[in-house]
Amino acid sequence: MTRTKKVYTWMVAALFCPTLLASQTLPPSAEGEDEGWEYQLVFSDEFDQPNGSLPDPAKWQCSERHHSTWNRWIADSSAVACIRSGSLLCRAIPNRNRTVDDVPMITGAVESRDRFSFTYGKVEVRLRTNLHQGNFPAAWMMPQPPAEGWPKAGEIDIFESIDDKLVAYHTVHSNWTYNLGHRSDPVSSFSEKVTVSDWHVYALEWTENALTWLVDGTVVGTYQKSTDPLALEQGQWPFDHPFYIILNQSVGNGSWAKDADTSYTYSTFFDYVRVYQRVPTGVRSLPLSAATPSSSEISDLTGQRLTAPLRPGVYIRNHRKFIVR
Repeated sequence: MTRTKKVYTWMVAALFCPTLLASQTLPPSAEGEDEGWEYQLVFSDEFDQPNGSLPDPAKWQCSERHHSTWNRWIADSSAVACIRSGSLLCRAIPNRNRTVDDVPMITGAVESRDRFSFTYGKVEVRLRTNLHQGNFPAAWMMPQPPAEGWPKAGEIDIFESIDDKLVAYHTVHSNWTYNLGHRSDPVSSFSEKVTVSDWHVYALEWTENALTWLVDGTVVGTYQKSTDPLALEQGQWPFDHPFYIILNQSVGNGSWAKDADTSYTYSTFFDYVRVYQRVPTGVRSLPLSAATPSSSEISDLTGQRLTAPLRPGVYIRNHRKFIVR
């Protein structure tokens, strides 16, 4: 049973045994114990505003046009970023009026910069995209300013796909991986076969020591923080400061995704974005090997005292809750 399920078991039991809630503060953990935790929602957008409206300006702003592949044709227009049937629709469309804006296409991108950023937690993005030459959508994260220039402050790609490939990509960029070329020390990019034209939940779990990507709840890759002081000094782990979220529909230029089909309309739907962070539950966790009860101090949730070796579960010791994992 996972720790989250154990916490849930305790919460259900507490509904039928209110005395379990009496102790809200606990002393520092004894050796071998650690504080229980659970994820709490801290940011979300379900994109359920009226059709055709812009995404919530309290949470998102249009990304700026610059000279990178992903942002070279960005436009601040509801034609390329708007709400459609309970989702955020980002598009890349042929530019019909080049007398005003002399680019062959305009593309949609929104970001939470200066609205919402966070350090450590879990991000979930449910999305689907179309399959076509030049397709290049993404859900990703960049450091909240002020920050060092790219790539020293880091980049976290939760999801990318290209062209008509049934593949999802997940990558980190940093001085260590990009400028110094350590893309395999440790492995910094992962991919797997996914029907990206169907709905899937792409997630990132970010802790002080690791970045872990999941697709529909299944882990597909982990990037670990190095224990080598020299590697850290050279920028192997810049992922310890706030990052914001970007959702975009871009098109390729032949360098990775193929050249854009400038007569085609590209579309990616983002159903929701949810961000969770860990909060303590007030429940201690104890390794199974260290859980040797005394009949005078440990009981189960019904109050029955225990003398046999404990199985994984939630117990009471000296009137305080703890978990055996």
